[in-house]
Amino acid sequence: MKNLFVKIAAAGVLMLAPAIAQAAEGYSTANVNMRAGPSTRYPAVAVIPAGSSVEIRGCLSDVNWCDVEFYGGRGWVSGQYVQALYQQRRVYVGPQYYRPLGIPMIRFSVDNYWDRYYRNRDFYRERDRWSRGPDYYYRDRDNRDRDRDRNWRERDRDRDGRDRDRDWRDDNQRGDRQRDDLQRGDRQRGDRQGDDRRGDDRRPDRRDFDCRPGDPSCDE
Repeated sequence: MKNLFVKIAAAGVLMLAPAIAQAAEGYSTANVNMRAGPSTRYPAVAVIPAGSSVEIRGCLSDVNWCDVEFYGGRGWVSGQYVQALYQQRRVYVGPQYYRPLGIPMIRFSVDNYWDRYYRNRDFYRERDRWSRGPDYYYRDRDNRDRDRDRNWRERDRDRDGRDRDRDWRDDNQRGDRQRDDLQRGDRQRGDRQGDDRRGDDRRPDRRDFDCRPGDPSCDE
C-alpha cells in the first residue's frame, strides 16, 4: 500500500511538472525593446509592438525584468511594459504575481544566455566585457573612447606643431628670397644709375664728329 501511494505521488508530480515549466502568456503595453539582458543598457535585439503577445519564460526576483519569447526570439523586457491575465483582468507583471501566474523566478548569466541565443549577433564578440555587467562595459568603453580621443588630440597637436614649424620655415625662406630679390634689384638699379651718370659726365670726343674740310673745329 505504501508503495502505491509513492507511485501515485510521483505520477502527480510528473503531471504538474509541465504546467510549472509552461510559460505564462503576456501582452506588451507599448512598443518596447526586447534586450539581450535585464537592463536598458544591454543591446536591443527586437522591437515588440504594442499589444503583441509574448511568452513569459521567467522573471528575476531582485529586479522587475522578465525573459520573454517573441516570434521565436528570446530577450528581456521590463515588467512595467508587460501585462498578464490574472483573475479575469490584466495586471502588470510584478513579483507579487509571479507565483499566482506560474512564472518561475530565474537568474541571468550572459555566458549561458548569449551562448544559447546570440551567437550570430555582432555584440556577441564582446561577450567577455558584457559578462561583467553593462555598467562595467560602458565604463570600459568610455575609457577606451577617452584614450582614443586623447591619442587623436595628441596626434593633432603634433601635426599642428609640425605644420607651424613648416609654415615658419616657409615664411623665413620666403623672407630670405624677398630680401635677396630686393638686394639684387637694388644692385641692378645702382649699376644702371652708375652707367647713366657715367654717360652724362662723358665729354664728347672731337673724334665723335665728322670734320668737314674748312670747319674751324677740326683744326683744333
